[in-house]
Amino acid sequence: MSFNENNFETFEDEQPPEESSNNRTFLIAVAILGGIILCSVAVIAGIFLFNRSRQVTQQNQNAMLTQTATVNNGFINDALTATANAQVILPSATVSPTATPVVNIATATNTPDQNVTPTIGAGTPIAATATVGAALTQAAVAQLTIVPTTTALPKTGFIDDYGVPGLAVMALAFIIVIMLARKLRVTPTR
Repeated sequence: MSFNENNFETFEDEQPPEESSNNRTFLIAVAILGGIILCSVAVIAGIFLFNRSRQVTQQNQNAMLTQTATVNNGFINDALTATANAQVILPSATVSPTATPVVNIATATNTPDQNVTPTIGAGTPIAATATVGAALTQAAVAQLTIVPTTTALPKTGFIDDYGVPGLAVMALAFIIVIMLARKLRVTPTR
């Protein structure tokens, strides 16, 4: 075959073969995916309703336990008050005090010399006291400094519990959208 071929004949009489408008495989796939999505939505709704009734039961149990604890605390408080009132120490009969003679004994006391000033040098008691005082001050400040700590996120809400099934349902929906877009793109317009 050469590039100098001058055959410019067009084939206008032939039309492309007509595609079948009834694509059973595609319709079956769409029906299966739709059924999967409906089943997953039904399962998610069932799980939500089941957990909701369990949450209501748990809340009722917590309310009863709180009420029981309150009644028990009241009973214990009354018992402790009665015990404290019963244990009040009554004064007992004692001998009246008698006069005792006071003994005066002279003791020697050291009077500080007013001409000597205390020195703050290393190894002196005043320096040691200052060091201990500074350390105690730093310890007191350290106890007052609040250090922020991380806490766990609360595990509440519908999305926290059912995020993965919802993600699967959305993925299936997107697959159906993609398949429909491909089908509509391939379908010839008339």
